[in-house]
Formats: sequence, structure tokens, C-alpha cells
Amino acid sequence: MSLEGRVNALLKKATDLGDVPGVIAMATHRDGTLYEGAFGKRILGQDAPMTTDTVVWIASMTKALTSACAMQLIERGQLDLESAASKWVPDLAKVEVLEGFDAAGKPRTRKPKRPITLRHLLTHTAGFSYEIWNSDIQRCQQADNLPGITTCQNAALRTPLLSDPGERWDYGINIDFVGKAVEAVSGKKLGAVMKENLFAPLGMSDTAFKITPSMRQRLAKIHQRGEDDKLTPLMDLEIPQEPEFEMGGGGLYGTAGDYLKFVRMILNGGKANGRQVLKPETVKTMSTNHIGEVLVGPLKTAIPPLSNDVEIFPGMPKKWGLGFLINTEKAPSGRAAGSLAWGGLANTYFWIDPVNGFGGVYLTQVLPFADKKSLPLFGEFETAVYRSAA
Repeated sequence: MSLEGRVNALLKKATDLGDVPGVIAMATHRDGTLYEGAFGKRILGQDAPMTTDTVVWIASMTKALTSACAMQLIERGQLDLESAASKWVPDLAKVEVLEGFDAAGKPRTRKPKRPITLRHLLTHTAGFSYEIWNSDIQRCQQADNLPGITTCQNAALRTPLLSDPGERWDYGINIDFVGKAVEAVSGKKLGAVMKENLFAPLGMSDTAFKITPSMRQRLAKIHQRGEDDKLTPLMDLEIPQEPEFEMGGGGLYGTAGDYLKFVRMILNGGKANGRQVLKPETVKTMSTNHIGEVLVGPLKTAIPPLSNDVEIFPGMPKKWGLGFLINTEKAPSGRAAGSLAWGGLANTYFWIDPVNGFGGVYLTQVLPFADKKSLPLFGEFETAVYRSAA
């Protein structure tokens, strides 16, 4: 069976069974698109079909794009990996390490052993975490009356570190600070920098922090999976459209086709549409382990409706580059060792395999993260791409 036939059957079955409300999947080689398809509905209970140009919240798939913008500014000498990042984001000089809580429930903190660098932020080794996967962050938020990260309020970035910079991998608000650094040296909003330096050169016309009227006409809604497995649309769940800061860690909306252009650019060593968007050596640097002996660990949920417990490729040592997860061994799907990947909270995922020259994008709009139906479907899609290439 052809790749198109195999994946069409896979995705249609999943939406017909109600495993996912709607799904878009695309795969690319270095030279062009291998597959694109969309099945199901944008919003369960409504008529609008999921289409290849449907707009979704890509959430933490934003991180790789923010990281790429920072790397462009490193190429230009406006940022660097080793300086204290407080040079560009002064608030980082005030951040302390959480040691515990006093009898009144207030956080006890101390100064970190070393300054936070851009490298720490890009690799999630600064010590920051997210409330979704850490109850101590929730306690700090409650004690200090801090909002959650998806409010896009500056106060959401005032949580303490859980470890000293450089000592362990902990998934958190790091890339939001990278976005702040990009804004500081460019003198522009993060979205404007992205549009000028990344989206325009790549032809990504449907990706933005602010949902345009055209994008809104094609917008899919996030669905919540209940304990009974039933999917319910969350009609009011949306990232603030007039935010205090544009959330470089997870605020973008976009299409699969747009993101596939970014994937293809990385596969082509930073080149797209006849121009070098990133230097080949920059792409190579981003694709290399930058956390040394430290390992990427599992994420244990602290808010079950938003995320399941998740460990990508259990038992395999995982590393982090500058913006990407790196698998150190061949994955069951066929993904080569040294490939790049990540995902977004509402079960959006991508992978980039420089060895085989393949990459793909898979988008659903379902909570919790690592959903028991959505995540395996992504794995089946990816496996189908490799089987067709064999």
C-alpha cells in the first residue's frame, strides 16, 4: 500500500472511532512534501471538517521557533550562549533557588551558585519548572499569588528555580525568557522578530501569537478527554490575544503546512527558498547534545486533566540540543539516533530526522498531553512514513 493509502486509512479509522476529534498529519523529505492529510472535525458537534489548512494551538512547538530566532541573533553577535542572561533580561538576576517552605507555607529560597546563561535556558537546565509537572511550583504560585504561565502575565515568570543552573534537566518556563532576550536586543515584540526573520523567509503566513480573522475562520478547538474517555470541546480555552508578553515557550497558533516548512529548513541545513535562514553550522550546533552527562527525565503530572505522566522512548537515554529533544538510539518507529523532536500540550508533535532526511508534523487538539489515543496515533503515523520509505 502507498504511504497515502496507509496513512489515510489510519487517520480515518481514528476519527471514525472517535479516538481523536480531528487530526492533521504531514511528512516531508528534504526535497518536498511526502504526505499531507486531514480527517475528522475541527470542533466535535459542528460541521466544519479538519482540513490541511486548519489552524491549531501548537503550544510548546513554539519553543523550537523561539530558539531558532535566538540562534539567528547569536549568529549576528547580538546574543551569546555563555554570558549571564540577566545582561538582556535583568529579572533573571533576582531569581533564587527553592529550598523548601516555612511553617506558614512561604517559599524559602537562596541565591543560585552560578548565573543563568542562554545555554541553560535553551536546554531547560536553568532550574525552572512548570506547575503542570511540579506541585512545588503550584505551592509557590499559591503562596505568592502568582498566575499560571498560560495567562501570559509577567508575574507568571516569577517562580523560583528548583535546582542550580546547569545541574539537571527540568522542563519549564526557560524559553519564555529566551523570548524576552530576543525582544531586548531587537527592540521589537517576539512575534514581529519571528515574522521578519523566520516566518517571512520560510513562507509561514499562517503562524502567529495573535489569531488573525483569516486564521480564526479555520481554527480548531481544544477538546478535553474525560475519565469516561468522552471528548468535550473547550470552547473558551485560548491563549490571551492581548498578552503582557508573547509566550515564546508556547503561545503560537499555526498550521501543519507552516510548521513543515520549518522542519524542511532544518533538514536542509538552514536553507529554504534559496536563502540561508540559519547557517549550516548553527543547525548542526542546535542538533548537538548541550547537556553533557545530564539526562532528559520523565514528566510526572501534577495536574492530571492537562497532562498524563509521560516518558518519551522509555529506557532510552535522551539529550537536549538548543531547542530540541534528541534521541540517542534508533526509535521503534524507525527514527534514526540523533533525530530532533518535541511536541505541544494539546497533543501536537513533530520530528526531524537528519540521517534519513525525513520529518513530520502531527496535530490534534486534545488534553491531556500524551493522550492515550492521540500519542499512539502519532507513533503509528511516523512508523508508516518509515515503512513506506523502506
